[in-house]
Amino acid sequence: MEYLMLGMLALSILLIIVSIFLKDPHKEIRDELDEFSLQQMQEIYQIKKKLAVLEEELLVYEDLQPSFVPERREVHAILKNQVISLAQQGLTTQQIARQSSLSTSEVDSILQELG
Repeated sequence: MEYLMLGMLALSILLIIVSIFLKDPHKEIRDELDEFSLQQMQEIYQIKKKLAVLEEELLVYEDLQPSFVPERREVHAILKNQVISLAQQGLTTQQIARQSSLSTSEVDSILQELG
């Protein structure tokens, strides 16, 4: 019985020593996964930096653009006749624009159409 116990103890010590010196089969996979994760984090960081630069450029570009571009609307014949009548009376384009609720550029374009 003593020999059996000593044999089991010797075998267990031998197995512990062998397991210490054996190569871990999952170490390579673990290292590859760590490297892949690090690469992904670096790529995400670079993409975020590029996105921030693009957002800044977009904000600067939007600041340079006029915030409101008025649509050109069709002026009715009644308004055109009113503009002509007021122009014949000698009013300035600003006065005509105020009375006819048109912009001065619209009044100018109506007057240019007529000659």
